[in-house]
Amino acid sequence: MKNDNTYELFKELDFDNKEPASGHKTRFLKKLEEQNNQTKPLGSRPHKRSLWAPMLSVAAILAIAFMVFTGFFNENTRGNSGELASVSPEMKETQQFYTQLIKTELATLETEDTPGTEAIVKDALTQLEKLENEYTKLKKDLQNSGKDKRVIYAMISNFQQRIDLLNEVLEQIENIKTLKKQSDENYI
Repeated sequence: MKNDNTYELFKELDFDNKEPASGHKTRFLKKLEEQNNQTKPLGSRPHKRSLWAPMLSVAAILAIAFMVFTGFFNENTRGNSGELASVSPEMKETQQFYTQLIKTELATLETEDTPGTEAIVKDALTQLEKLENEYTKLKKDLQNSGKDKRVIYAMISNFQQRIDLLNEVLEQIENIKTLKKQSDENYI
């Protein structure tokens, strides 16, 4: 039934099923050749696929990838090292100040390491090591947080805690020395 409808549809349409006029093929080829001659510049060779274009595009992609990678790598190593100094020049000065002060106080503490104060000094060094470990974690947090102010504040607070600890231990050592001197005077 469907075939009958299709047959009727095609029957109604007038298809041109006549043979082309004689010489049609030669006229068609001649027009095609003229069209090809018009698009080609004079003296040009037949079109060959150039290998330079794909090679240049691959080279350009590699160059861009290299620049992006090195820029990203340099940004991570230089600008985001996890230190306070990487945040701003003021933070660099702050870090240098605290680091120098801690070194000075630690050197003073080491000179005060005597048999009478050995336990206090050892405990202070253990506490300092814990604070150093906490500071290392904070450096990682600073890298991950993108220079969050809360992390910066925690890092500065860590420096202050270390200095306070060293000052407190040095005061205790001075108190021990004073008590020992007083007891020695009373003994004599």
